[in-house]
Amino acid sequence: MSQIIHRNLRRPPPLAVGAAGITVRDQQGNSYLDASGGAAVSSLGHAHPEVLAAMHAQIDKLAYAHTAFFSCEAAEELAARLANDAPGDLDHVYLVSGGSEAMEAALKLARQYFVEGEQPQRGVFIARRQSYHGNTLGALAVGGNEWRRRPFEPLLMDVPRVAPCYAYRDRLPGQSIDDYTAALLRELEQCILATGPEQVIGFVAETVVGATAGAVPPTPGYFRGVRKLCDQYGMLLIADEVMCGMGRTGTLYAFEQENVLPDLVVLGKGLGAGYQPIGAVLAREHIVKRLRDGSGAFQHGHTYMGHPVAAAAALAVQKVIQRDNLLGAVTARGATMRRLLRDAFGAHPHVGDIRGRGLLLGLELVRERGAKTPFDPALKLHAAVKEQAMARGLMIYPMGGTIDGRHGDHILLAPPFIATEAELGEITGRLAESLQAALASAL
Repeated sequence: MSQIIHRNLRRPPPLAVGAAGITVRDQQGNSYLDASGGAAVSSLGHAHPEVLAAMHAQIDKLAYAHTAFFSCEAAEELAARLANDAPGDLDHVYLVSGGSEAMEAALKLARQYFVEGEQPQRGVFIARRQSYHGNTLGALAVGGNEWRRRPFEPLLMDVPRVAPCYAYRDRLPGQSIDDYTAALLRELEQCILATGPEQVIGFVAETVVGATAGAVPPTPGYFRGVRKLCDQYGMLLIADEVMCGMGRTGTLYAFEQENVLPDLVVLGKGLGAGYQPIGAVLAREHIVKRLRDGSGAFQHGHTYMGHPVAAAAALAVQKVIQRDNLLGAVTARGATMRRLLRDAFGAHPHVGDIRGRGLLLGLELVRERGAKTPFDPALKLHAAVKEQAMARGLMIYPMGGTIDGRHGDHILLAPPFIATEAELGEITGRLAESLQAALASAL
């Protein structure tokens, strides 16, 4: 009997004992292809020798130093690299221990920016439905994942919400993509005006929506329109790239493909590729300058922020991505994966949409393809697909509640950047078998 409070208290997971490349092994000798990178984390796969070597070297040199007393070389070099690789004046980096922690830091940094700018009345964030920004209370409050939010609703701050950019579901028959995008932007502006522009801190959004809705990319021009509204009403644009950033969509920062510059960018997951817990907030010059010229400090902090071993691991990950041209590999392998998925599921009666960018891909499951009718939530089809996949040695990231927090099922795929074409083919084949088996038991 495990003493760990596992995610499922009735069914403990298998015990992992080893991993290499894109394969994880359990105590029983079973092997699993990691087609989801855990939770879109393991971008370099497992046991990369250079990352492990960097961690060992850092441990031998300096395992821990509290940031109230010291900085360290690894953290300084990582921050310099992230800032140098980021567009525009995203020149300042705050290192923490994960994505939720980074989102909390971004929310507080945004609030302090306005407090020090003599606009203390600004205390509201606007966000989107069907989004996810983390599991700590502030991050959970701005997120729109109803299943995760529901038990803790009384503890969460109020956040006005607008529709997600979810063309597959929400674009009207005969409506052009441009008209659909314009309607979303009008809704956002109406929300700003109804809330009171002078009350709003900023707009929080995932550049490419991850787990809650399954790799939903924005429509062309959507984020340019959002940036314009933020500038017009003096708000900050906070881009959540915990899942979609650090090369996952084919560019280091996913927002680069939108031709916009956020004020704050939240990173996690792929930043350290799973080798150590780490997250980060990137901030533009005007944000940090106001604090530097005002109180002189960001009124926030965590015990393990700027951790030397975590920073060394993340730095090694970034070096490997650049040296091995893995951004190019993500683009190429992403195109291969989409082709494989289209070949396998493009005419499948229960796959309504195949979407995503780079190696962040999603399949939305439907009972009736033409009408986009979802399956009965009571079937928990997403859970059945995961169970069948694990039985076939395949790790995927399915979720339910895709449409509104209750209805809809999707499968998220986020294989490591190093996956070969043959491995992607094997992933697709096992996924097809798993879906077929799950559907056979559900229908």
